[in-house]
Amino acid sequence: MEIQRDSMEVDVLIVGAGPAGLATAIHIADLVQKLKSDNALKGHLASDEFTIMVIEKGAEVGDHILSGAVLDPRGLDELIPDWINMGAPVESMVTNEALYFMTKRGRFKIPYVPPSMDNHGYYTISLQKMVKWLGSVAEEKGVDIYAGMAGMTPIIEDGIFKGVITDDKGLDKDGNQKSTFEPGIELRARVTVLSEGPHGSITKQVLSKLALNKGKNPQIFVTGVKELWEIPKGRVINAGTVYHTLGFPLGMNLFGGGWIYAQDETHISMGLVTSLSYKDPRTDPHAKFQEFKEHPWVSSLLRDGKMLKYGAKTISEGGYFAMPKLYHDGLMLVGESAGFLNSMRLKGIHLGIKSGMMAAEAAVKGLGNEDTSASSLKHYDDLFENSWAKDELWKVRNFHQSYENGLIGGMINTAAQILTGGRGFSSRISTQPDHKHTSKLTEKTEYAEPVAQKFDGELTFDKLTDVYASGTKHEENQPCHLQILDTSICVDKCPEEYGNPCQHFCPAAVYDITREESGIKLQINASNCVHCKTCDIADPYGIINWVPPEGGGGPVYSGM
Repeated sequence: MEIQRDSMEVDVLIVGAGPAGLATAIHIADLVQKLKSDNALKGHLASDEFTIMVIEKGAEVGDHILSGAVLDPRGLDELIPDWINMGAPVESMVTNEALYFMTKRGRFKIPYVPPSMDNHGYYTISLQKMVKWLGSVAEEKGVDIYAGMAGMTPIIEDGIFKGVITDDKGLDKDGNQKSTFEPGIELRARVTVLSEGPHGSITKQVLSKLALNKGKNPQIFVTGVKELWEIPKGRVINAGTVYHTLGFPLGMNLFGGGWIYAQDETHISMGLVTSLSYKDPRTDPHAKFQEFKEHPWVSSLLRDGKMLKYGAKTISEGGYFAMPKLYHDGLMLVGESAGFLNSMRLKGIHLGIKSGMMAAEAAVKGLGNEDTSASSLKHYDDLFENSWAKDELWKVRNFHQSYENGLIGGMINTAAQILTGGRGFSSRISTQPDHKHTSKLTEKTEYAEPVAQKFDGELTFDKLTDVYASGTKHEENQPCHLQILDTSICVDKCPEEYGNPCQHFCPAAVYDITREESGIKLQINASNCVHCKTCDIADPYGIINWVPPEGGGGPVYSGM
């Protein structure tokens, strides 16, 4: 039976309450207010019912926001010039930093740190707290924010993006309506802005349906695994200290690295990013992070401390050549939905905010002229091509791709890119989707069964312990949001060819493989999911489809 849905009309719909989406909302509100003060409102902007709506799949704004994070304030300075006096939450200004190459037992400081890696004058922050603050600023400006509401399906009519359908609530695990059933709503908008972060569920649908990624490099990703620690006061690391690492435990052939940020005298934010373009199907980002903490130097910082919170997420690192077309009829993409991230700096907050501001200017111009077609919203792309955001991304356009053949070659290419303004040895380094890099076990005999890792519960933790620390909660009796398009592959083909890599690459123990007399069995523990999207990206067969669970479910990254 076809579900009857209510429909709501809004002027601007923003999907995702991250830095980019909230910056879009805030800047539109500011621009409209300025036009009103100048008596220059026209078109749809002049309506007494002009509406800016933000929907967010987390139960509260900020719940699903996870980042290191060191804030380059450039974007925030433009969006909210008085943000410091307004009480924006920052932890410490960066006063001490270093880049280390790590071996299994030792480390040495890299003497030359590229200017792009210089963080002096920036701030260590909890992005979760910052996003909550941005949400409050947006609401004060009249923006309507609806948390616990996930965008599920794009509305595309005659090739024009018209809005989204939100999630149905109150379905049981078999898809039947419970007594609490509430159908999702058709949210129709003159302009929709996708700000879903990396590999968003609606974004991945429209990229192919609207050919927004035609002629582009495929987006490539790393998975970041993070913990927040409380350590004894007086430890030899001061507030505002920022360390980045290369080498151990990823070795010389796997791209990625670690970070350690001292947020204050007793709290350390730390983690490890692992490229998903790995060859060994047994690669486990969570296990690599536990090894990282066992390094003598790292463990000395954490000794007698307490792990407080855990999280994991993917990060878009494809760079400029992987950025999709930013606009379409009725649609714009911002933040990591559009690839606004500097992979050399591992920073995207300032770029996401800037993207939101540029999209806001295009939206206001289009709504004022009563024209939100692609030809009008192209103003967003014009602004980008003449912005500092474009300049920054152009200088690192080939960065991540340089490391696909190892750390040494990547560092040589990076040096060449610094000297040539981002070009390096090739004008455009092409690549392929991450999962295409994974080798079959039958092709590489050195990929032996990994040694079972032991966790002491004090310094290192198994995945289930970490999932508990993420605050993840889902309604148990609901349809599984991890859709396996062909489960026979999981039991008949994947075990021999790849060894079921889902049990390794997932940092939340969602996929449980057991071998019984009757054969191999796959158990999906969807309630563990921390919404990192790694499975949707790294599955070598491309048969895992991550869709939002019932709105409000997932991790709660308070303080992260």
